[in-house]
Amino acid sequence: MAEDAPRQRLGRGLAALIGDIAPEPATEKRRSGPPRTLPVEFLRPNPRNPRKDFVTADLDDLASSVKERGVVQPILVRPVADAANTYEIIAGERRWRAAQKVGLHDVPVVVLEVSDSEALELAIIENVQRADLNPLEEALGYQQLLDDHDYTQMQLAEVIGKSRSHIANTLRLLKLPESVLAYVRSGKLSAGHARTLVTLPDPEAVARRIVEAGMSVREAEALVETDRRKPGGKAPAAAKDADTRALEKALSDALGLTVAINHGKGGGEVRIRYKTLEQLDGVCHRLKH
Repeated sequence: MAEDAPRQRLGRGLAALIGDIAPEPATEKRRSGPPRTLPVEFLRPNPRNPRKDFVTADLDDLASSVKERGVVQPILVRPVADAANTYEIIAGERRWRAAQKVGLHDVPVVVLEVSDSEALELAIIENVQRADLNPLEEALGYQQLLDDHDYTQMQLAEVIGKSRSHIANTLRLLKLPESVLAYVRSGKLSAGHARTLVTLPDPEAVARRIVEAGMSVREAEALVETDRRKPGGKAPAAAKDADTRALEKALSDALGLTVAINHGKGGGEVRIRYKTLEQLDGVCHRLKH
């Protein structure tokens, strides 16, 4: 598991970069140099940035602060290969947008040499530490790391500095229909609200009732429980027991792929998620031998 060590250090490394703790030697190696300034036109947004929504009012508030005090916290960037004087923003796109809004010509940056997956990790970690992501953006960022970079949930938890249960619960939000996710994206529903809806047969109808009534999470949970107890109500799927979760983790770690085990009265199934044909070939080879 030595190869996982750099991943485990990223959370602490980012904290060093944004000034929370003293930097480690491993973090220093990721820098191209000390903080410096670059013209705003040298920077470009990261298409993989987990933050998708830039609320105008919030950006205006930040722009007012930038106009008065400047960009206090350096923007994390990385050089774009084969493009002179071009840097992709890893973390700090709001600061960059605010700087342009008030007409700043230069912004402070820290230049890092990192891979695509490391850049995404750092973007998610910084946003999570600052509580800048809405729950849906956080879930989509986690899913992108799982899909594109072959993480297990345990590895992801170590990198992000969150518990595995937090990762799993956040990812469950992606099972909700788009109409419900729109409520989460707009802030009308919190992550706590949304999690109560995941196992419901008609989450959209219940979500609408919660929003219209302005219910708290506890009130929403009580509503859901009442609906489940009504005659004809559909019971939610049973939570997986500890043994099943442990077996899923063991298989996921052994294969390097996400494995899900589902039990039923008539039997069960094992699902293995793969991204490439090479990964599928690897699973087939293991099964044959």
